[in-house]
Amino acid sequence: MEATITSKGQVTLPKPIRDRLDLKAGDRIAFSMEDDGRLMVTPITGSVMDLAGMLPRPAVPLSQEEMDEAIAGGAVRRALRR
Repeated sequence: MEATITSKGQVTLPKPIRDRLDLKAGDRIAFSMEDDGRLMVTPITGSVMDLAGMLPRPAVPLSQEEMDEAIAGGAVRRALRR
Protein backbone atom coordinates (compact mmCIF):
# COMPACT_ATOMS: atom_id res chain seq x y z
CA MET A 1 0.00 0.00 0.00
CA GLU A 2 1.13 3.50 -0.72
CA ALA A 3 0.14 7.00 0.31
CA THR A 4 1.13 10.48 -0.84
CA ILE A 5 2.43 13.25 1.41
CA THR A 6 0.60 16.54 0.87
CA SER A 7 2.28 19.95 0.72
CA LYS A 8 1.33 20.34 4.41
CA GLY A 9 3.13 17.10 5.29
CA GLN A 10 -0.11 15.18 5.82
CA VAL A 11 -0.73 11.57 4.85
CA THR A 12 -4.03 9.73 4.56
CA LEU A 13 -3.70 6.20 5.89
CA PRO A 14 -5.07 3.72 3.38
CA LYS A 15 -8.47 2.29 4.33
CA PRO A 16 -7.20 -1.30 4.84
CA ILE A 17 -4.74 0.00 7.45
CA ARG A 18 -7.41 2.11 9.18
CA ASP A 19 -9.71 -0.90 9.21
CA ARG A 20 -7.00 -3.25 10.54
CA LEU A 21 -6.14 -0.84 13.36
CA ASP A 22 -9.84 -0.05 13.93
CA LEU A 23 -9.13 3.68 13.53
CA LYS A 24 -11.91 6.22 13.25
CA ALA A 25 -11.92 9.99 12.63
CA GLY A 26 -10.47 11.75 15.67
CA ASP A 27 -8.50 8.72 16.92
CA ARG A 28 -4.88 9.30 17.85
CA ILE A 29 -1.86 7.33 16.66
CA ALA A 30 1.76 7.23 17.80
CA PHE A 31 4.76 7.02 15.48
CA SER A 32 8.08 5.44 16.38
CA MET A 33 11.16 4.88 14.27
CA GLU A 34 12.95 1.53 14.41
CA ASP A 35 16.75 1.32 14.27
CA ASP A 36 16.54 -0.16 10.77
CA GLY A 37 14.56 2.87 9.51
CA ARG A 38 11.10 1.30 9.61
CA LEU A 39 8.28 3.52 10.79
CA MET A 40 5.86 1.99 13.29
CA VAL A 41 2.29 3.29 13.64
CA THR A 42 0.46 2.36 16.84
CA PRO A 43 -3.09 3.33 17.74
CA ILE A 44 -3.50 5.16 21.04
CA THR A 45 -6.65 3.55 22.29
CA GLY A 46 -8.98 4.66 25.01
CA SER A 47 -8.51 7.01 27.88
CA VAL A 48 -8.15 6.56 31.60
CA MET A 49 -11.81 7.48 31.92
CA ASP A 50 -12.70 4.35 29.93
CA LEU A 51 -11.39 2.30 32.87
CA ALA A 52 -13.86 3.77 35.36
CA GLY A 53 -15.97 1.06 36.97
CA MET A 54 -13.91 -1.86 35.63
CA LEU A 55 -12.81 -3.08 39.05
CA PRO A 56 -15.18 -3.98 41.84
CA ARG A 57 -15.14 -1.89 44.98
CA PRO A 58 -13.09 -3.47 47.78
CA ALA A 59 -15.08 -5.29 50.49
CA VAL A 60 -13.31 -3.18 53.11
CA PRO A 61 -12.39 0.37 52.08
CA LEU A 62 -8.76 1.33 52.65
CA SER A 63 -7.61 4.53 54.26
CA GLN A 64 -5.34 6.92 52.37
CA GLU A 65 -2.48 5.83 54.64
CA GLU A 66 -3.08 2.14 53.82
CA MET A 67 -3.15 2.90 50.10
CA ASP A 68 0.09 4.91 50.36
CA GLU A 69 1.77 2.04 52.23
CA ALA A 70 0.64 -0.49 49.61
CA ILE A 71 1.95 1.71 46.78
CA ALA A 72 5.28 2.23 48.55
CA GLY A 73 5.60 -1.50 49.22
CA GLY A 74 4.97 -2.29 45.57
CA ALA A 75 7.56 0.28 44.48
CA VAL A 76 10.15 -1.27 46.79
CA ARG A 77 9.43 -4.80 45.50
CA ARG A 78 9.70 -3.59 41.93
CA ALA A 79 13.00 -1.82 42.61
CA LEU A 80 14.44 -4.95 44.25
CA ARG A 81 13.61 -7.05 41.16
CA ARG A 82 15.86 -4.89 38.96
